[in-house]
Amino acid sequence: MNNDQIKQILLDIEETEIDFTVTMSGKESKKVNGLYKPENHEIILHNLNFKADNQLIYTAIHEYTHHLITVQQEKMSKGLCPKNARCHTNEFWAKFHSLLEVAESKGIYVIGLEDAPELAQLTDEIKKNYLEQNGKLMIEFGKLLAKAHQLCQDANIRYEDYIDRVLQLPRSAAKTITKISVSNIDPKIGFENMKIVASATPAKRAEVQENLEAGKSPDTVRSLMKKKAQEIDEKTRLEKEKSRLEKTISQLTTRLELIEESLASL
Repeated sequence: MNNDQIKQILLDIEETEIDFTVTMSGKESKKVNGLYKPENHEIILHNLNFKADNQLIYTAIHEYTHHLITVQQEKMSKGLCPKNARCHTNEFWAKFHSLLEVAESKGIYVIGLEDAPELAQLTDEIKKNYLEQNGKLMIEFGKLLAKAHQLCQDANIRYEDYIDRVLQLPRSAAKTITKISVSNIDPKIGFENMKIVASATPAKRAEVQENLEAGKSPDTVRSLMKKKAQEIDEKTRLEKEKSRLEKTISQLTTRLELIEESLASL
């Protein structure tokens, strides 16, 4: 696989408005597998770090994600090179994982669990005996915290002080754990993902959980939640502006009618 072939693979995953180059360094690096230079839109891959093309493609897609986000930021900043183009934000990971999904659908990249039966078996064990069990444990924990809250009230003890200095548990954590315990969330997705579901509005929790169960990464799900929240905010803003304009038009129409009546009587 050469530089041009890698570039064509990336373009097949998603087109870009600004050209870029791919350079395999022919070197091994202990620090990074690859890097992206936003100044000249160059992807550098330390190809001797990889034993298989599949690993190389994964890193190439990673660096290409930096390029696509840089292009987007340059459009917003009118051609100026963004200083945070290489930052691994939630936006970056969501975009990266979406590109990986496209690459998988096209047969360009595979995660490869089917070729590693021992790893696949271990994955099942981790999910069932640790992620799911931890989720169940935290649900029970939340129920106990709710009971402790009631007992604190019965004993005239400040629950906040009990959480801070007796359990030595961050208040935000206690609040989240308690919320999860009454939110009817499937513990199979694991406690960290349960927190994401619980952070959504009750009407959206089922959809968020379905996305996680379908294999969407946590960063992708958070990005989808943020996007929908922004769409809702924009809709609410427009609805309020519409209502305000209608009220203003009504007031002006009434005023115009009064003026016309006054003019007619003169």
